[in-house]
Amino acid sequence: MSPSHPRTPGPRTSYDTEIAVIGAGAAGLSLAHRLCEPARGRRGLEVTLVDVPPGPLRPPERTWCFWEEPGGAYDDVLTASWDRLRLRGRTGEEVHCPLAPSRYKMLRSPDFERMVYERLDAAPRVRRVEATVDGIADMGPGAVVRGRDPAGAPLRLRARWVFDSRPPRALPPARTLLLQHFRGWFVRTAHACFDPAVADLMDFRTPQPSHGLSFGYVLPLGTREALVEYTEFSARPLDDDGYDRALRYYTSRVLGLGAFDVTGVEQGVIPMTDARFPRRTGSSVFRIGTAGGATRPSTGYTFAAVQRQSAAVAHALARGRLPQPPPAYPARARAMDGVLLRALATGRVDGGRFFTRLFRDVGPERMLRFLDGRTSWSEDFAIGLRTPVLPMLRTAAELPWLPRRAGTRS
Repeated sequence: MSPSHPRTPGPRTSYDTEIAVIGAGAAGLSLAHRLCEPARGRRGLEVTLVDVPPGPLRPPERTWCFWEEPGGAYDDVLTASWDRLRLRGRTGEEVHCPLAPSRYKMLRSPDFERMVYERLDAAPRVRRVEATVDGIADMGPGAVVRGRDPAGAPLRLRARWVFDSRPPRALPPARTLLLQHFRGWFVRTAHACFDPAVADLMDFRTPQPSHGLSFGYVLPLGTREALVEYTEFSARPLDDDGYDRALRYYTSRVLGLGAFDVTGVEQGVIPMTDARFPRRTGSSVFRIGTAGGATRPSTGYTFAAVQRQSAAVAHALARGRLPQPPPAYPARARAMDGVLLRALATGRVDGGRFFTRLFRDVGPERMLRFLDGRTSWSEDFAIGLRTPVLPMLRTAAELPWLPRRAGTRS
């Protein structure tokens, strides 16, 4: 271990650290945060968090949203939350979604990182290392993490268990791949334009691609401030001019905001794929976050699944069990997502009508449980009957015969 990163005092094993967590995004920080809690009747685990140094490899600031009841672990650092969601159909039809007792919560990455780092810095058996990881060699048992620190000096860290949250170099083979790509503007308007009590989850009054879908997404932070986003599910991202044209159309022609200032911008691309993401890549090496299948293929939501996986890993380690992250979603949910993705990619279903009808006819409480993968067989069957049955059946029948093609670069 480099002299600039001294070993933590205390009882030792033959490893440099018990747990190595690679990457300090949502998945890495969530797991480290869970692991720094001492288990009842025993000392806390020794954890080393390896984060990439500041530079082009470190992800930009971003926003995560999820729904849960009040009293969650991150409530003190939320940017905002809402107890009502709304969908708007292509013709302006509104579907209102009361969430009580849950709330839709917005968390900004700088606030999340600050809270977690304060917690980690106060934990005596947790240390942080800045390094670019070049490779992880499984030793069975244990693994060796190799990389370089910001000065270019080599890093070699041996751990009993390694949890890797880095994006894969290439996506696994899949039958269908769409990209959820988006750009959002944080806006401040000259006049009151927003209802701070309601967040617009999907507003389909946007020009729709021939295959896939697009929608506006509005998270009000006050009567004059909001995050306004243009999101598209399609095969390829837009260029900068394409996103800005779409946002100008949505803010002026659809929302009618009038004059406003853009105070911040965020942008991203999320793979929506029926690929099978391996959660274990060696006897002691596991993938977490999007790399471990935590992104819901049909929606792109990831943060809530990351929390479930982190809690399960911490629970297993505290009891001396194999800490393999569990599947983020049941096999039945992943199969249904595969059908929906293919139907959207082929243009067999109108995405705007599809989601508007489901939320209207199924109801928000059941739909949110469905999106979390927490509905029963009978509920899933009833939801399936609310979809365009013939196009969905045709798609389900062809899926087993479609080859899984080699993944593109992540």
